[in-house]
Amino acid sequence: MDVIKDILTFLADNVFGQVPILIGLITLAGLLLQRKRFEDVFAGALRATIGVVILFIGIEVFTGGLTSFQTVLASAMGTTPPKADNTLADFLADQGGTIALVITVAFLAHVLVVRLFPAARYLYLTGHLMFWISTVTVASLVTIAPGADQLTLVLCGAGFVAAYWTLQPLWMRPLMRRVMPDDRFGFAHTSSLACLITGYAARPLGSRDKHDTEKLKLPRQLSFFKDVNVSTALIITVIMLVGVAFADHGVVTKAAAEMDDKLSPWVWAVLVGLRFAGGIAILLFGVRMFLGEIVPAFKGFSDRVIPGTRPALDAPTVFPVAPTAVMVGFVSSTVVFLVCLGVFAGAGWFTLAPPMIMLFFVGGAAALFGNVVAGWRGAVLGGVVTGLTLAVGQAVTWGLYERTAPELATLADPDWYAIGWLLKAADPVVGGNSVWLVPAVAVGAMITTLLLLGRAEKRRAADEEEAAPESAAPAEA
Repeated sequence: MDVIKDILTFLADNVFGQVPILIGLITLAGLLLQRKRFEDVFAGALRATIGVVILFIGIEVFTGGLTSFQTVLASAMGTTPPKADNTLADFLADQGGTIALVITVAFLAHVLVVRLFPAARYLYLTGHLMFWISTVTVASLVTIAPGADQLTLVLCGAGFVAAYWTLQPLWMRPLMRRVMPDDRFGFAHTSSLACLITGYAARPLGSRDKHDTEKLKLPRQLSFFKDVNVSTALIITVIMLVGVAFADHGVVTKAAAEMDDKLSPWVWAVLVGLRFAGGIAILLFGVRMFLGEIVPAFKGFSDRVIPGTRPALDAPTVFPVAPTAVMVGFVSSTVVFLVCLGVFAGAGWFTLAPPMIMLFFVGGAAALFGNVVAGWRGAVLGGVVTGLTLAVGQAVTWGLYERTAPELATLADPDWYAIGWLLKAADPVVGGNSVWLVPAVAVGAMITTLLLLGRAEKRRAADEEEAAPESAAPAEA
């Protein structure tokens, strides 16, 4: 039993938890299944792996500045993040092995479900979110069933997580088809709740054809804003300079010293803005590079192993479709969150911690989906929805994880909040030994959904077959 546990933990830590390795191995297997030549298999797998590495380098470049800016911004707003007796580090030290087992068992179950149910369609491949979703689920289960043993946590958590990984790309599919009409890959990111709300709420706001962020007409003097690298650098630099102007001098000086101890805080602010823009450019290059390999390679799985399946990938994979919308979402979500921060602090409700990284990825994703529905108006709405969701979610969820890992509330995407409160709502019913109802209900809902989708697809296919002869008849005549 210990050997099996060690193997599953190894896979979680060294394969599923390492996105470049996971994507590289899947690309390698896909190309081998297509019986490509050795040189094509080797080069394709390596290019996909390097593409993911480049993507994460880009993320590291701009998130490093955002982390420092988060501290400066909190100083400028005069707020102090809430304190907690328990920490995420303590929780991971205690439950890290359980989380690793949940990841591995859930992924194996997810693959089996996708293989057995053609309607499942997408294989969830966002490795780092596999870890975080499993962490949030385990933390929630520990909250509602504090006496549960490891086996119970692993099996209950894996059932719930596998259901989420299977269903989440499916409920995003109608909106993703607007972004990616050829359905090459699905959307696998925990911002899906904000994206769904934005996509459907944006419908009355207009159309993409008239208001697309990527086709906005600007005066000649402002035409440089059409270059996403230039506009990103300018906007982030201005935000940084404003933050530096109002923040405590000691806090800013310390943040600048982390880059160079001789650096002026004002120059540091400019450099952070430039590095942010550079990081986005690197990220987008990495996305294009690994998508160019994994999507064609995945055809090997689709043809030979799991018929009709497609990869479901991280949010940055869709950012090249509308990079301006992504920036609109980030800026508008940040503004809304800061307004909420001031209101909450002034009313004495809760001291928010600005989650700049989440505001970028969630705000950008929600804005992109808002843009494909209603143009720039939808993009702004996506930012507003994100700012409100992250602010309110952080305030009401901190206490939920007070006994486990309260930082999960400040690091969270919208879906994390939904999972936490969904399981909390089940507490009166599933507490104690009844915790097994959690995976039972989740798996039951998943299977029911997949059966209904499969039946609907068969009915649609039958209708198309019946319509085909009728449309062909006039042509023959």
